[in-house]
Amino acid sequence: MSLNVGFPGTDLKVTGIDFLKSQNCRQHHTDAYNIKNLVVRRGQPFQLELTFSRELRPTDKLSLRFGLGENPMKIRGTLMSLNPMLQPDFGGWKVSIVKKSSTQCLLSVISSPWAPVGKYTLNVKTGSNIYNPEMGDIYLLFNPWCEDDVVFMADEAQRNEYVLNDTGYIYVGSAYNIYNRPWNFGQFEEYVLDACMYLMDKSGLRPGSRRDPVLVSRAMSALVNANDDNGVVLGNWSGNYSNGTSPMDWIGSVAILQQYYKTKKPVSYGQCWVFAGVLTTVMRCLGIPSRCVSNFNSAHDTDENLRVDVYLNEVGEKLTSMSLDSVWNFHVWNDVWMRRLDLPTGFGGWQAIDATPQEQSQGSFQCGPCPVKAVKEGDVYLPFDGKFVYAEVNADKVYWIVKKVNGKNKFTRISTETEGIGVKISTKAVGEDRREDITSQYKFPEGSVEERESMEKALSFIRPAGMVPRARFASVYPMSERSLSLQILAPEPVPKTGLHLEITNEAPLHPGNPLELAITVKTSTPGKWTINLVGSCQLQSYTGKVEASLGYVKETVELEGESETQIPLKIGADTYMKILASVEDEVLVHVTAIAEVQGMEDKLTKEITMPFEYPPITVQMPETAKLNEEFTCAFIFKNKLNVPLDNCKLLVEGLGIFKMTTFDQGDIQPGRIIKSEVICTPTRLGEKKMVAKLTSAQLKGISAEKKITIIN
Repeated sequence: MSLNVGFPGTDLKVTGIDFLKSQNCRQHHTDAYNIKNLVVRRGQPFQLELTFSRELRPTDKLSLRFGLGENPMKIRGTLMSLNPMLQPDFGGWKVSIVKKSSTQCLLSVISSPWAPVGKYTLNVKTGSNIYNPEMGDIYLLFNPWCEDDVVFMADEAQRNEYVLNDTGYIYVGSAYNIYNRPWNFGQFEEYVLDACMYLMDKSGLRPGSRRDPVLVSRAMSALVNANDDNGVVLGNWSGNYSNGTSPMDWIGSVAILQQYYKTKKPVSYGQCWVFAGVLTTVMRCLGIPSRCVSNFNSAHDTDENLRVDVYLNEVGEKLTSMSLDSVWNFHVWNDVWMRRLDLPTGFGGWQAIDATPQEQSQGSFQCGPCPVKAVKEGDVYLPFDGKFVYAEVNADKVYWIVKKVNGKNKFTRISTETEGIGVKISTKAVGEDRREDITSQYKFPEGSVEERESMEKALSFIRPAGMVPRARFASVYPMSERSLSLQILAPEPVPKTGLHLEITNEAPLHPGNPLELAITVKTSTPGKWTINLVGSCQLQSYTGKVEASLGYVKETVELEGESETQIPLKIGADTYMKILASVEDEVLVHVTAIAEVQGMEDKLTKEITMPFEYPPITVQMPETAKLNEEFTCAFIFKNKLNVPLDNCKLLVEGLGIFKMTTFDQGDIQPGRIIKSEVICTPTRLGEKKMVAKLTSAQLKGISAEKKITIIN
């Protein structure tokens, strides 16, 4: 029998909940998320203020229930029921009463630092009454500020960069000429967090797996590409982007994730930097520290033999059709930061993950997380995908000349390069707008004892004894297994003649001008040498695919002792301008030289890839602007080239200031100046960036950016 019978209105009911959003979000570093709901990080207290129909009594039944997913259950760890009066601790979650006054009660809730990340629905049960608040969905994220969370990052400046920075750079170009491509990650923009939560649901990860950043980052590396799961971005390297957006035309992840969330269909199209940019956004949005990593001269080793074969014809032109392996001028992936409880100690820290669909791993296009330390030390047996990442930065490059003899291809090995793959591995520096070289995190210095030991250790896992590497042309040249493994480990002998090659450009590579290149041949030892030299110039895409052969030189030069000679290689503008306009990708100038000393075994190959150089875009706007007050931003471009630029588009975006906008500029004649203006109304305080990109039929990616500080 209840004492309450006959006393109407004495049943305890909740009449309201204040999520104290501004104070909670500030403390949880989530105040930048453009969302009405409460966003908090796991393992850290947040407060809720409950209002009741009457004063709370010690005998009252009160429980806060946090449910994850469609059908939350305690047994699955997806329903936390917390009673501050009786059972303040459940499954690592805690709740306590901070203070009570008449009908109000301030509660403090701490989720477990190992709680599944996702969207929780909160309701409050009092006796038989259940209160479902408006905006009752609470987003729970990983917490790099919490020491008990496996993604904990101790350094404040690093957290600001790798979790909170919503803009950055992706480094592209070639090893000889690296430039930055500004990218808006935009992890706090509208619908981006919802898109990430949708991906979590789509991943099929069980709730228990959603607590583990290893499994979450692996699942997201699969879902950011659309290859086998209707994920976010559809990869396309064909050069034809007519039914979508060219990969060159994106300047950030926001438009991509918003479109994906709205349509639930893959967005067309992406290449590696787009996948890496979007994956950075997803990781930072979920609270896992992340950075974009650009690897120059990146090997794509399809047959796991740590060797990339490059086939050249007699004038030094690369024959891309002959090789399954390829060397990309650059490839961009991601590092994510976490402790690895699933591995032996010492393998926490940065882990490589890659959303670009290159090879399948466990049946899906996914890659990583693979400890960067394991790559460096050759421990490629550790999960996940260590062998593939190891080859990207460490493969050896073997050059072959292909000559027709009696109607059949004859292959002659001319040289092996052991130091050309995986150079200038780059990411944006912490807190600064400059490139940081992180090669030493991925590999020991080339030629050092540690590097060779790491290579031998890696090879022992990659090629078990007795396994012959499968190469496409293995039958062409007889080669014992023994000599093959030695060939990978031994660097080239120094040429007896001291033969040396250099390739230079005598003038900047401006589209519309002739390409003025030169090959310098040097010898440094006594004696008379006759050298056969060939040099060729080709246009290639960043994946190393040859788009066109532009011309070659073939000369025999005489050198004596320590001397050198320079052979010019000049390509007229009309030879390549049509190709620039017909290819939708950005192309680079690729020069290969081969020198052979007559009567000796001395052979040498040298290749270099250089991007074209473009006129700049200028951004004009004030250094500071006031919140919610208009200002004007102008984008100015002068065509300093001596060719018209056809079908020009200017793309601009400023996070927290205005959404991505495209201006069609038509054709821009030589010497013409264009100016586009945007009226901006800033909606968020702090330092913001304007990003602009100009594309045309001939030029694919001129970028610029400028900072502005928004004040009250």
